[in-house]
Amino acid sequence: MNAGFRAAITVEARKATASRVMVSVTALLVLGVGALSFGMLLAAASGDERVLAKLGPLAGVDGWGGLIGVVLQITAAGGLLAFGVALSWLFGREFVDGTVTALFALPVSRPALAMAKLVVYLAWAVAVAIVVTGVVAVLGFAMGYGATDAAGIVGLLRIPVLVVLTALIAVPAAWAATLGRGLLPGIAATVGIIVVAQVFAIADAGAWIPVVAPALWAIAPESVPAAALLTVPSVPIVFGGLVALAWSRLQLDR
Repeated sequence: MNAGFRAAITVEARKATASRVMVSVTALLVLGVGALSFGMLLAAASGDERVLAKLGPLAGVDGWGGLIGVVLQITAAGGLLAFGVALSWLFGREFVDGTVTALFALPVSRPALAMAKLVVYLAWAVAVAIVVTGVVAVLGFAMGYGATDAAGIVGLLRIPVLVVLTALIAVPAAWAATLGRGLLPGIAATVGIIVVAQVFAIADAGAWIPVVAPALWAIAPESVPAAALLTVPSVPIVFGGLVALAWSRLQLDR
């Protein structure tokens, strides 16, 4: 890693930490998962039929198993949207704010800047995964579940893995935000990924589809071969390469 690339990562990290958008997305993702899970469990305990119907098989699961199952369901969909918004801001803001023109004068190449953004994004996603897991653990103890067994610990560890895998499959949003030169194309691409994932999940044909496998594995590990998860990195590899290519071809007039 050369000095220019390290400097680019440092600058992108500072921009991300100073951004109200990134701070808001982080808060909504971390606190939102905890609050929604807590609310759904309370509603289920009160016998709310609508919530029980949404929970499906989880409706009859108590303790840590029920909490973790609800968190995984919420994270699978809500997490993907949150990560897509974050990527759309990281890449699309340069065009919306008009700062992209200044990037042409920097000594660091534009593909390197794009890769620096993705590195910062991945580091942020890992941090979010750790914090979300910690919040869920605190919530479980606060709800009186007490210490969990080995199966509960394994289930709890699926949360950070799901968060990181979900962050990886959101990378196409960065490419869309670059091509569309704004936030909305990236967000639209994220919504498209969610729709595609839902369609394949409903069709019961998503175990080997990279954008579907993480959620299916987290909710029902036995339904997804471990090898299927190895297809997930193909998404950030392919679209990360497309992002770098798009940034290498950026022009000021179009």
